[in-house]
Formats: sequence, C-alpha cells, structure tokens
Amino acid sequence: MKPEHFPDDIRPHLIPKPEGDLVYRCLECGAEYDISQLLYTCPKCKGLFMLEDKAADRLKKHPGAFWRRLFDYRKMLNIPALKGIHLFYELITPIIPLSDIIYLGEGHTPQVAANDDLRAEVGAPFYFKNDGQNPSASFKDRGMAAALSYLNFLVRQPGAGRMLAICASTGDTSAAAALYSSYLGERVASAVILPHGKVTPQQLAQPLGSGARVLEIPGVFDDCMKVVEALADNYQVALLNSKNSWRIRGQESYAFEIAQWFDYDLAQKSVVVPIGNAGNITAIMQGFLRLHDLNIIDTLPRILGVQSRHADPVFRYYLEPDQAKRVFVPVTVQPSVAQAAMIGNPVSMPRVIRLVQEYHRRAGAGSVAVVQVSEQEIMDSMLLANRHGHIACTQGGESLAGFRVALQEGLLGPEDTAVLDATAHHLKFIGFQQMYFEDSFPPEFEVTPKPEYQNRPQLLKPKTEDPAQKTADLAGQIAALLQLTLKGK
Repeated sequence: MKPEHFPDDIRPHLIPKPEGDLVYRCLECGAEYDISQLLYTCPKCKGLFMLEDKAADRLKKHPGAFWRRLFDYRKMLNIPALKGIHLFYELITPIIPLSDIIYLGEGHTPQVAANDDLRAEVGAPFYFKNDGQNPSASFKDRGMAAALSYLNFLVRQPGAGRMLAICASTGDTSAAAALYSSYLGERVASAVILPHGKVTPQQLAQPLGSGARVLEIPGVFDDCMKVVEALADNYQVALLNSKNSWRIRGQESYAFEIAQWFDYDLAQKSVVVPIGNAGNITAIMQGFLRLHDLNIIDTLPRILGVQSRHADPVFRYYLEPDQAKRVFVPVTVQPSVAQAAMIGNPVSMPRVIRLVQEYHRRAGAGSVAVVQVSEQEIMDSMLLANRHGHIACTQGGESLAGFRVALQEGLLGPEDTAVLDATAHHLKFIGFQQMYFEDSFPPEFEVTPKPEYQNRPQLLKPKTEDPAQKTADLAGQIAALLQLTLKGK
C-alpha cells in the first residue's frame, strides 16, 4: 500500500525521520555514555547498560491510540526499513537513518494457537510464537537486526574503518551474528567462539556457511563468554552477545508483536520464556513496560521464566521470598537438551533484577515468576507439541513444560491465555529427538523415552521377486499395517 493511500492524520508519520537522544545508562551507578562508543559495561563500575532515550517524552505527546493506529497501518507499507522489528522504529532504532537499517525478513513470526486436543491435554489455551521462522531460524535475529543496523550506521561514519563483530554462542547467536554481518559485506568481519562439542551440527553449519571465523574452546558457554568479554574490554571489537544494549532493544519487538496480535488488550495474558542468558526475558519485560509507559497497553501481561534443573541460577535466586536476603550465585551447569539455555551465569541477571522490581511495582507481586522443570519434561513437552502441529525446539519444549508446571502450581489459571516462546526452529535440535527415539541419551541427561512418543521408520520388503507382483505385495502390506478399508466395502 502506498503512503498516499493512508488516512490524512497517519500519512505524515508513516515514514519517520531520525530523532531522539540515545545514551548508554549504567544500571549500577547511573552514569551515561555516548552511543558513538563501542561500550558494553560501565567503565566506572562495570555495571550493565540499558539504552535510554533522554528525549522519550516527545513520544508521549501522542496518545496510546495514535501509536496503536500508526503501528497497525505501518504493517501495510512495503518499505524494507520499516518491516519486521523496525515497524516499531520509534521504539527501537529512532536515531538510525532508514538507509542504514538492515532487514532480512526478521520479526512478525507466526503465533500459532494450540489445537483443541493439545489445549485439552495441557488444560489451558495457549499459543506458540514460532521465532524459529526468523531468517537464521531463531529469535536472536531480532537483536541482530538492531545491533547490526547500529554497526552499519557506525561504520559509515568518516574514518570508521573495518569492524570485527564477535560473540560467544551455544549456536543461535553465532548463526544470527554471522548472517547479519555477512550481509554488510567487507565493512564488517565476523568471528564466533563456541564451546567445543556443545553445539549441534546444524547450528555449527550456519556460521561456517555465512563465512564467519569459527573458533572452538574447551568448556561451556560461560567459558566462551569470559573470553569474549576480555576481548571486548581490551580490543576494538563489536560484541554481539546480549551485553550489547542494541540486542536487547531489537528483542523488545517480541513484546510489541504480542501486544499487536491481541489488539493491545493483554488482560489475562501470560508470556512464557526460557531464561538462558536472560537477555530475552529482559527484553520482553522492558518491551511491555515501555508500551505501558506510552499507554499503548493498559495491562501488563504476566511473565513466566523457565529453567531446567540442569541450569537454574535464576530460579534459585527467586526461591528466597525476602528480596533483601536474595543473593545471586552462579551454578555449574549439567548437560541439557535445551542447549541454548544451558547457562549458569546469565549476563543479563542485573537487568532482570531491576526490571522484575519495576514490573512488580506496576503489576503486583507474582506478575513475574520463575519455575523449574526437568529434562524429561522438556523432551516430552517438545514432542507433545510437535505431534499437534508445532515446530518447537527444545527451548520451546522448556516453555511448554514450564507452562504446565505453572498451571499445576496455581501460578497461572486455566482462564489465562499464554504465549509460549519457541525460540528456534525444531530442526536445529533434531539430534535430541533422534536420541529420544533411539533411547540413546547419556545418563547425565536424565531422559527416559516414553514409548508413546517414540517413532522410527519401518522397512518393508516385498515377499516376492516377481517384478509384476512387488507393487501389489507392498501395497497390501501397507494396507494391513495401516488397517485400510478396501473401496466399496
């Protein structure tokens, strides 16, 4: 739809011009820094940053109804720089010229309702939001679309030179970082650091295919993150993990899209998300809070974070009911099928603590909760979902497992409608499904397959060597196995 065809009051705002005053704001000491610098933690106190628009009051000049109409109408535009997450340009990348925005098809992933059978099995209505249908097949593309648009803006400045983008990863981050960096060509080189033997073959293939320099080290994700942090502290590199505040900005779009899906009415709605490195739950809470600030939504949905028993530091932190007595203690992770969430020291934990406090202040105690699930529950839930038409990854299985636990414990009620985060495409983690079917999980995973969820191909052999009879013989065997009825009977 062309701009001239839109209503008169909307048309002047459809294609925005850069404006705003964005700074990095330290969560610990409150210091602010110019975004022209490659900074990820506060030089004074090492606290984490959040991006802050010091001119955000300009957005409040318009009522919430204006923003709802603008975002809804903007969906009909065919301008790449305003598609996907950048449909919400004023909330994500307001100072970046549209000519620097990168759009590879990310965002506005489908929100698929549970069918009647699955809803009855689980005991409440819910959706899977399939972020595996992003370009690199995970939710990380949301953050990369913002972070690499910002880098594209920086490298176009006079004298900027070539940039090296680097990240630690369990797979999804590296795939997204390499993909978006490769789109920028020679201006941005890409390197990723992975834990040796802890990334699925499908995920390893992605950064290799995008031309990134892939470096593996012994250990787990937390070990890789320490190396990347050391590099970012001492060398001129662009860190693309969730310490990068632009990553969080881009991932806020997940919250914006959920609000838009429900026509901005989030009463009795819940969002269920695996925690992992805590960047996504940070972005989702921040996204809903910002919509609330602008009166785009009147009600904050409940947020439910989920962790496996094999990587549960955030769950343990919130076990202490007295906020004054809580102490965050990293954990040593055990092997988990939810590999992307197998993180014992989440980088964004300081952000989570601050945002949960604000969320509770506005929406009441219990509006954010964290539950713990077993590896068995994760695998069983993933297979249950996918047998009812979904493409959930193991982290999506973690979301469903957490939703079921929350219903059992009364944290959520059957009258609530939940949106479950399927963070990546099922095919990225297909090896775990195969291990389940073959009953080949190592003991440390603590997964015992249930026969009703196992599935294997069955080889049929013709019982005759007569070429003229083989087809009829095989058709007969299949008809008997599938209990088919002859036509006319």
